[in-house]
Amino acid sequence: MAVKRERPISNVINEYGNRLFRFVRGRVSTNEDAEDILQDVWYQLSRVVELDSIEQMSGWLFRVARNRITDSYRKKKSEFSVDQDMEKEDGGFNFKEILMAETVSPEDENLKEIFWEALFKALDELPENQKQVFVWNELEDQTFQEISDRSGVNIKTLISRKRYAVQHLRTRLEEVYGEFFDQN
Repeated sequence: MAVKRERPISNVINEYGNRLFRFVRGRVSTNEDAEDILQDVWYQLSRVVELDSIEQMSGWLFRVARNRITDSYRKKKSEFSVDQDMEKEDGGFNFKEILMAETVSPEDENLKEIFWEALFKALDELPENQKQVFVWNELEDQTFQEISDRSGVNIKTLISRKRYAVQHLRTRLEEVYGEFFDQN
């Protein structure tokens, strides 16, 4: 059976490789760990028969990378440098707390999948400019300066858009968050 590929994997690697490496590197302790995780991501991508069947390539790649980071974390029990800028001052929840949480059972993994689905659904409800700032900053790990340079939008405007996105996501994901931590 011949493997059908409309889009060469090398194009995907060239397009997303640097951003994905920065994303992973920001969450692991060494370049070697980041390279190992990235190699796992590319391997998983190489196993996809039709690359064009992946609707949102960046979302898929970053999701696989997050899962590999979590696996690495579980194996090594090392600390990740997860920043807390998303944490609500009044004791609300932190998105990365769930995204990077250790899953020890199939139920935990299922709840994590439910959270991811709810996150992407809630992101789709946002205005495009708010959604894009959140994705670039939180999921693709770009700084506001990088986003500003890329989009031409003032940093304060970007921060405001992200704040509105975070408020919406917190409201929409609060129930899923509660279920996740009631189980753990």
